[in-house]
Amino acid sequence: MYLKTEEEIELIRESSLLVGKTLAEVAKLIEPGVDTVKLDAMAEQFIRDNGGLPGFKGMYDFPNTLCISINAQVVHGIPTKDPLKNGDIVSVDCGVLMNEFYGDVAYTFEVGEVSKEIKRLLDTTKECLQAGIAAATAGNRVGDIGYAVQSVAESKGYGVVRELVGHGLGKKLHEDPQVPNYGKRGQGAKLKEGLVIAIEPMINMGKRHVRQDDDGWAIVTKDGMPSAHFEHDVVVRKGMAEVLSTHELIEEVLRKKNK
Repeated sequence: MYLKTEEEIELIRESSLLVGKTLAEVAKLIEPGVDTVKLDAMAEQFIRDNGGLPGFKGMYDFPNTLCISINAQVVHGIPTKDPLKNGDIVSVDCGVLMNEFYGDVAYTFEVGEVSKEIKRLLDTTKECLQAGIAAATAGNRVGDIGYAVQSVAESKGYGVVRELVGHGLGKKLHEDPQVPNYGKRGQGAKLKEGLVIAIEPMINMGKRHVRQDDDGWAIVTKDGMPSAHFEHDVVVRKGMAEVLSTHELIEEVLRKKNK
């Protein structure tokens, strides 16, 4: 676990903000009928045009810029030529490498009109993310973050994915500590000021259990129920964590589209 200087934190913020801007561009294109290969190509071009490199492409041999996970896919979905359909939800996870530091942000989008049950899942997953961030303060422990996320999700009857975790973030995309979305208060590594972590609840409408898809990449819910995923990059501070990434640019686009 290495703690970042203020200069390093600013570089991570720049990378994280470029991810947020990229996802806002994705938001403009998401609608029924669009294929996700098109979203992926646009995102790669946008990142490169803005001085970054796609953070995921080639890492662990992943073939794309975006992880695009639809409905029962939790994470690590590969873009395809299949068109998005009205009522789908799409988790788009994106990483950027710029100035030697990574940013890593995810947002789950509605495609066209989704059901009330789906909206509730998305709202709850966002609430889980906020609860996790609120627990990411100096002196707390990693388990406090997981406990906060788990408490919100399970109180609403949802499953919390345990096989995949948030993580430290810096010159590597995945640094220590691992940040699970479940846990016990007061357990795990102590959070210190200057620690940068990616907090990313993955919340299932049904049971928590997942399996790997036949393509060797996508993780899907075992019961075939939808899953949502939101992620922010956060620096641990005294009293209140500081969020380095943004969902606001994405939500601004979505508000304009829905007018």
